[in-house]
This record gives sequence, structure tokens and C-alpha cells, in this order.
Amino acid sequence: MTRSGAVIGLDLGGTKISAGLVGPGATGIVRHAATVPTPAAAGAEAILTAMIDLVRPLAARAEADGTPAVGLGVGAAGVIDPATGAVTAATDHLRGWAGTPVAERLATATGLPVRVVNDVHAHALGEAHHGAGAGRSSVLLVAAGTGLGGALVLEGRVVTGAHGVAGHLGHVPSPEAAGLPCSCGRTGHLEAVASGTGLLERYRDGDTGHGPAEAASGADVARLAATGDRWAAACLDRSAVALGGAIGGWINTLDPDVVIVTGGLSEAGARWWERLRGAAAAETLPAATGCPILPAALGASAALVGAASLLSTRTVD
Repeated sequence: MTRSGAVIGLDLGGTKISAGLVGPGATGIVRHAATVPTPAAAGAEAILTAMIDLVRPLAARAEADGTPAVGLGVGAAGVIDPATGAVTAATDHLRGWAGTPVAERLATATGLPVRVVNDVHAHALGEAHHGAGAGRSSVLLVAAGTGLGGALVLEGRVVTGAHGVAGHLGHVPSPEAAGLPCSCGRTGHLEAVASGTGLLERYRDGDTGHGPAEAASGADVARLAATGDRWAAACLDRSAVALGGAIGGWINTLDPDVVIVTGGLSEAGARWWERLRGAAAAETLPAATGCPILPAALGASAALVGAASLLSTRTVD
């Protein structure tokens, strides 16, 4: 169903929750954006409360602007049932999040129609429609942030799969992650080395004398690598090569028009990008050579724009 008027886009990630007014119309322009930290360890009720507290002032602002909000589009961490907007599964990044009826609770609290997809699916929709994938028919987005996820957008629609699981790129086997624990409870998955959290954990694994005070995030490890910390550089290289090799495999499997890389690790610098692209090229079949691997263009607004598109057109398969 197509709606006119402003739509509130909401993006729930592992570290922050963002919201903003998008539109009216399919402009991709975000107004009055606001962000708060995700109370990830406090449980589902605290997370829902933080989301509602972001949405209500935006709805009032839209009313004051003369373009009342006509709906709320949400990109939320976890496996989402696209029919009900409930979380069917989640990793331990968000405590107690699995089973949360997100759409139902937000609709009751706000009085707005609500559509929910996975947060990375929302990012992909935003980039495919208005960002680095605009004008392309097949877009693979890889999100290397707190965790590692992704999404495939075909002809403007995100592929969610039979169970809403499509795009969990971090949960594929990786030789670089052999024996390492993953956030999903299994071992040997790509996320354990190629996410920001995985990079930090691998850095802390080293017997180098470095500890949490030296690095508190994957971004800190990247900064240490840039200053000549050899162990940080080795960990960063391992992370980039693992992800790049996987991207090469996905190019061979899906043959997309473009691969877009987003998330905190995409800001790790030239060294990370060089090794990622090199590893991808080493795995890509000759017939698929030349598939561009690009940084995302919309930044933090991508998920808000993509989530809002859930109310403006049919964007989910």
C-alpha cells in the first residue's frame, strides 16, 4: 500500500537506536533525527521504552510541521517475521529480545501503522533506493558493525527468505574463525573475526600486554593498527581478509550488480579496504570480475530511509 505524508523511520541496532522523519514522498531525506544508546543489557521492555520515547516527539514534530506521520517503519536487530513484525530469534547482543512483538507493541503505544524488518534489511533498502546502489537491479549489502549481517535487494525488494533469516552473512563457516565462539552460540562463524566485536575479541586474545584500557571497540583496534601496533594490524588484516574472501564467494553465488559495505568496520581505513578487496578478488570467478565493492553512501540515515520505505511501497519479499 502506498501512503502519502511523513513516515517515521526507526533503526534499532546493538549499540544505538535512531529515529527520524522521512518524506513526505519518496525523497530519501531525513528530518529531525535523534539517537540514544541501546539499553542492550536491560531487556526487551527497556528497549521498547527507548524506542517509544524516540517516536513520540517525532510524531508531534510531524504534526507541527503540517505533515502528520502516517506510519512507522522499523529496522530491528534479530530475525523478524515480516508478516507479524515480531522477533523470532536474536543473538545475545540484545538481552531477552527474542519473542518480542515489536510491531504490536509500537502500534499500541503510538497509534500508527507499523512495519518491521531486520535492521540490516532496512539499511539495504535505503542504500538500494537512494544510496550507493541506486539504479542497480541487484544489490548485496554487507554490514560489518557490532555483528555481521547483510541483505540482498532484487528489483527494489529485500529478500527475507522462508523464515526471515536471509542475510545472516556472519553465520557462515570461516576458516579464519575455526574453533572461535560466535554470538549465536556456535563456533567457527565469520562474525567471530569479521565484525567489530570479533575484531576486538581477537585483539584481546593476543598475549601482548594490551587490555580493555587499550582498546574498547573494533574501531580502537583499527586506530591502534594505524599507529603501528603490530598485533592490532595483524588482527585487522585477518578480519579484512576473512570478510573479503567471503564476499568473493558471495559474488560467485549471487552475481550482484554491486556489493555495498557498511557498518563501523567500513571506516577502518585504507589498509582494511585494500586487504578486503584483494581477498575478494582472489576468490571471485573470472566471469564475475569487476563487480564493484563500494562503501555505503547514506551513513546512519540508510536504515531510517529503508525502514520508512516499508510504508511507502512494497519493498519486502
